[in-house]
Amino acid sequence: MDKTPTGSKILDRMLEGGYETDTLTTIYGPAGSGKTNLCLLAGTIVARKKKKVIYIDTEGSFSIERLKQIAPDYKELLNHWVLLKPSTFHEQQRVFEKLNTHLSDNVGLIIVDTIAMLYRLELGKSEDIYEINRELGRQIAYLSGITRKKGIPVLLANQVYADMENRERVKIVGGDILKYGSKCLIELQITRNGNRRAILRKHRSIQEEKQITFKIVEGGIIGTKEANGFRR
Repeated sequence: MDKTPTGSKILDRMLEGGYETDTLTTIYGPAGSGKTNLCLLAGTIVARKKKKVIYIDTEGSFSIERLKQIAPDYKELLNHWVLLKPSTFHEQQRVFEKLNTHLSDNVGLIIVDTIAMLYRLELGKSEDIYEINRELGRQIAYLSGITRKKGIPVLLANQVYADMENRERVKIVGGDILKYGSKCLIELQITRNGNRRAILRKHRSIQEEKQITFKIVEGGIIGTKEANGFRR
């Protein structure tokens, strides 16, 4: 099965080569857990292959300064990035609908950072929860169709909220819509020592619950060792 390298050797090992090219991968975790870092690392690898990266930034997470640290050749790489910044849930819908205008054979990766930010804001100002959930489902189905038909990997970053019934676990924003729509789910945690832990919660061909611990550094991420445990 074709895979796209993650930009990290330790993450590539966990995923046995990288992100699958015909499915949605969702990376979720609390603020500061490294979601955007992993998105930038993947985008950097794809751009270095002269492939186009479509980066849909819904919460202003994309940082040129961080990209400079990860990739000294960032100026050349930016020629291969398309940055889209919807500011409402309905604008996000229109961006997804218009993706086909950017989907040439040279597109190597689609990133949405984060998929549920604008959905969450829409929930806060509307009473029609059913319709909002249905629209999120349509958006996920649209992205799923792109990755299956075009063979373009889609990487989704997502937020979490506390699971009141199990304080050792978190719930993903968007719930079952994201869980069922994504064939690969990677949870990020912040450890007690301030490192990060990535846990493979779902995959169609790799054993679940595999995990790695890493540290965020100037040039990206590096593997580290730490006993189990994380902080909120």
